[in-house]
Amino acid sequence: MRPSFLFVLSVFAGLLLKPVFEVAAAQEPGENRRVHHEPVAPEKNAPEKFGPAISQPDGADGTGNPVLGRERRPLYRLSKSDVVEVSFAFAPEFDQTLTVQPDGFITLREAGHLVAEGLTAPELEGAVEKAYATTLHNPRVTVALKDFERPYFVASGELTHPGKYELRGNTSVVEAVAMAGGFTRESRHSQVVLFRRVSPDLMETRVLNIKRMLNRRNLKEDPYLQPGDYVFVPRSTVSKIMRFVPATSMGMYSTAAKF
Repeated sequence: MRPSFLFVLSVFAGLLLKPVFEVAAAQEPGENRRVHHEPVAPEKNAPEKFGPAISQPDGADGTGNPVLGRERRPLYRLSKSDVVEVSFAFAPEFDQTLTVQPDGFITLREAGHLVAEGLTAPELEGAVEKAYATTLHNPRVTVALKDFERPYFVASGELTHPGKYELRGNTSVVEAVAMAGGFTRESRHSQVVLFRRVSPDLMETRVLNIKRMLNRRNLKEDPYLQPGDYVFVPRSTVSKIMRFVPATSMGMYSTAAKF
């Protein structure tokens, strides 16, 4: 083979391999490609759920439903002196009408005493079926409410006619104030307090700016009442009131006296 031909071949091979060597030289040995992540700022703390009731005046709850932290249409829970009719699908001889006693119990025929106060009708059905499980085979029970305390709310404080009112249909706080004769001249209607029982010993509270709602002609944040709710209109500014207060402290709101 001629030397000139070898020279031409080596030059041609060098031209072909030059880009490969340039890329290899540009990359450092052992270098790994990494994806750069920008630091993520920490999320802000969620709003305090158990802070003062005045921290969120005239605001709806987190679900967007303007009620005081509870379901819109809760099932009725039995109280003392309520009358229920208990029917057995396959054993009508056990049908009975019972009254919730002052201690909260009912007395079932051949099954003894059973706590009924605080239960809904479906919950009582399950409790009665369990009580008769050893007496009847696969009992099927239906509970019907025959007589009960009519739903009510209480309006107190700086109102023309404070008192206890029957709760019929959908009634909001503004409507409750109107039913009680409206505000007096000394009322602080920018800080109306709504109390709602969440347990036998605990009340949930919320401060409502009724004045702002009426001035803006916007009642979207006007909560609907539930049975047993307590609406209080103070005379002076509400300074400190927690979102949850003991039920025993309700006595201090029974008159229109200053806070």
